[in-house]
Amino acid sequence: MFSTTSLSGGKAEQYAQLAAQAEALLAGESDRIANAANLSALVYHALPALNWVGFYFFDGTELVVGPFQGLPACVRIPLDRGVCGAAARSGQTQRVDDVHAVPDHIACDAASRSELVVPLFRDGALVGVFDLDSPDPARFDVEDQEGLEEIARMYVQSLP
Repeated sequence: MFSTTSLSGGKAEQYAQLAAQAEALLAGESDRIANAANLSALVYHALPALNWVGFYFFDGTELVVGPFQGLPACVRIPLDRGVCGAAARSGQTQRVDDVHAVPDHIACDAASRSELVVPLFRDGALVGVFDLDSPDPARFDVEDQEGLEEIARMYVQSLP
């Protein structure tokens, strides 16, 4: 049986603890939906100041919403729009301090002020993105980016 524990220590220690919890959740499971659902819930409840955490999967044309925690979300995101589209197109994590400053930002939740989106690639092919929103401006820093990129890497490694 899996159980979460409160994160403690500095940010690096907290992300190490979160990665250990994620590893336990993913152990022995390769279903992409199950793992995305559990990781979304884990991260949403473990980290402060988040209002949306989830996955968008690439269907060959655009990003389609997958498992998430938060308010109902945009269902489809074209690759040429928004922060999620930019991450998918560029293959680079997007860390945005103020989403209102992004001309083509797609506001699924009007309360969102900052966003971090990690692209998911397996064997060079786009799988989707791991998307986190916060109602706080500049919520995400380099340590958050590195910690969440590790969670995303673990997710991709869990895929068959």
